[in-house]
Amino acid sequence: MTLWELLLIAVGLSMDAFAVSICKGLSLKKITWKEALTVGLYFGGFQAAMPIIGYFIGTGFSSFIQKWDHWIAFILLAIIGFKMIIESLKKSCDINEDTDSSKSLSLKRMLPLAIGTSIDALAVGVTFAFLSVNIIPAVSFIGIITLILSFGGVYIGNYFGCKFKSKAELAGGIILVLMGTKILLNHLEIISF
Repeated sequence: MTLWELLLIAVGLSMDAFAVSICKGLSLKKITWKEALTVGLYFGGFQAAMPIIGYFIGTGFSSFIQKWDHWIAFILLAIIGFKMIIESLKKSCDINEDTDSSKSLSLKRMLPLAIGTSIDALAVGVTFAFLSVNIIPAVSFIGIITLILSFGGVYIGNYFGCKFKSKAELAGGIILVLMGTKILLNHLEIISF
């Protein structure tokens, strides 16, 4: 997997976290860099951890399904991507102004969001096992990209509001579907890039 492909996957996976970060920015009356960094660390950390779990799950089964790995990668990425596209068309931001940022960014509130936005990354980790991706640099890259986008998403949400949330999810979904299609077409030797 090339760096360019990994960047596209990282950005695609980050879009859920980015969209939620925009909503977090909306819900905070006044934000500081520490609050934005807290959001980025939650989302970036989970986006990096979940593919590792998926990778080990996939590695355990890769010898049994190596003949079908490209189809599995395609199906997983397509399902994740189409789910994001559908969600982008029907979701709206919940704007609940939370003047107490320590309450809004508490473990109780952030942990479910971080897990929820990173479930897709678990499936991508399984795909990485089938593609024999070097997992540590890949998940580090995904985590850093998510951290940066989530950090920025808090500020964007605080400044601009909801209008970028659905567009971010739509773009992420399209990227993941295209990456899955490319993996399949490369393996079937229909295209080679």
